[in-house]
Amino acid sequence: MSILIEQSACAACGSCTEVCPGNLIKRRPDGTAYLKHPEECWGCASCLKECRHEAISYFLGADIGGRGSLMQTKSRGDLQTWIIRRRGEDPITITVDRRNANKY
Repeated sequence: MSILIEQSACAACGSCTEVCPGNLIKRRPDGTAYLKHPEECWGCASCLKECRHEAISYFLGADIGGRGSLMQTKSRGDLQTWIIRRRGEDPITITVDRRNANKY
């Protein structure tokens, strides 16, 4: 599993490079991030959760039904939203209110 970094959305903040446990995310001279060795990505999704600019997507593996799907996250206050984009289909959006997450 790996990630995709959208260069046009990257704000060059460096947050993803700081949280990558494998030190795989590097910065170009302009500060934007890129994944140096995608085949070595652990799939931990730390960078995906840290990116506040929605520039990083996570490839969902076939073993969990992904078949080439991408997932992004958005955080707005107490709301955490996951957006799953499958080829040829409308996006699936799942929103969780963190205030209610531990009630069950």
